[in-house]
Amino acid sequence: MKSVTRTVRTLSKQGRFARSIAAVAIAALFTTYCSDSSGPRTVATVVIAPTTTTIPINGTQQFTATITDNEGNVLSKNTPTWSVASGGGTITQTGLFTAGTVPGTYTNTVVVTCSGISATATVIVTVGPLATITVTPNPTLLVGATQQFTAVGRDGAGNVVTLSPLVWSTVNPPGTINATSGLFTAGNTTGTFANSVRATSGSIFGTATVTVIASPPPSAINFGTGSTYGILAGSTVTCAGAPGTVNADVGISPGSALTGFPPCVITGSTHLADAAALAAQNDLTTAYNTLAGLPCGTVVGTVNIGGTTRAAGVYCSATSILVTGDLTLDGGGDTNAVFVFQAGTTLTTAGNVILINGAQAKNVYWQVGSSATLGGGPATWQGNILALTSITLNNNVTLIGRALARNGAVTLGTGNTITLP
Repeated sequence: MKSVTRTVRTLSKQGRFARSIAAVAIAALFTTYCSDSSGPRTVATVVIAPTTTTIPINGTQQFTATITDNEGNVLSKNTPTWSVASGGGTITQTGLFTAGTVPGTYTNTVVVTCSGISATATVIVTVGPLATITVTPNPTLLVGATQQFTAVGRDGAGNVVTLSPLVWSTVNPPGTINATSGLFTAGNTTGTFANSVRATSGSIFGTATVTVIASPPPSAINFGTGSTYGILAGSTVTCAGAPGTVNADVGISPGSALTGFPPCVITGSTHLADAAALAAQNDLTTAYNTLAGLPCGTVVGTVNIGGTTRAAGVYCSATSILVTGDLTLDGGGDTNAVFVFQAGTTLTTAGNVILINGAQAKNVYWQVGSSATLGGGPATWQGNILALTSITLNNNVTLIGRALARNGAVTLGTGNTITLP
């Protein structure tokens, strides 16, 4: 150090040019610096701007760095080094930052350094502008059924975007929809309506396809382990006397009272308060609830529907259903056509069910809120009877179907025959 001082004193006697050389020598001993085309400068501070910024995915932000010396002079010709410390995007050596595709807050992620002195900035990456809307589901609905639709918006990188505002509508409408909630109600026109339900936010929209059918597919009503039973009862099964034949299994659960067999005949298995009967009753409950939950297509009320012809569909009465005379069910050429009759209380008959144009007894369902009574014999009744309480077949009634009572008794008169459809 003493030698340097002596050198400076000597050079100072040799004029202004010599003094400048001495200053450079002293700076070289005590200072580090970043690149500067005009020569080395002492760096005291580095300030980055902005210190915090919010940009969408794939968006850009130009950062700047202000470098000053100890006297506050801006060193405008110094070239700092730019880097990204903790993800969130990339940056060029001119300070141009490009956000990545993962939203989040990246604290102190942009770093600028000059002569060992650094400054940092935080970047908040948000989801990008809405690019797509996906609407679900794409349902098959019965006439009059309801369906809640949902919509999910995403940006170009697949990130979820909040949809606000969101407006629901229908085009080529298969029904109506609540513009705010997205709750849809199917209309009376059957068919497949492609891209008919629409969710719109701004200029972006997504669609779903709706298929409207008049009746449920046969697979929608499943008797499960109860499919082999011509009779299921909750308490008792009674046959008044021969002739009487059940060409199927008979089960009772939780009761076990079986009366009149023989002389009446059961060609299948008998299950009385055992595990098989319990399983069949559980599956009966499921099928009953499925039928009861189907939306009503046509209200028949309490008027007599005997003497009428009905197409496939769901028919309902809040109380009783009465059939006196012949009821004709027209399958319209479809062997899978389904006919559902929902009686809130009772089913009372004195006539026949006639099936035409492909209609099949296995696809006819009578869901009864209390008890069913089949009379008017000799008569042939067709379809599966699912009653909450009891079922009675008066004398000389033939049932092509099932008599399934959840809680009460199944009672046969004389001359009855039950055959699975």
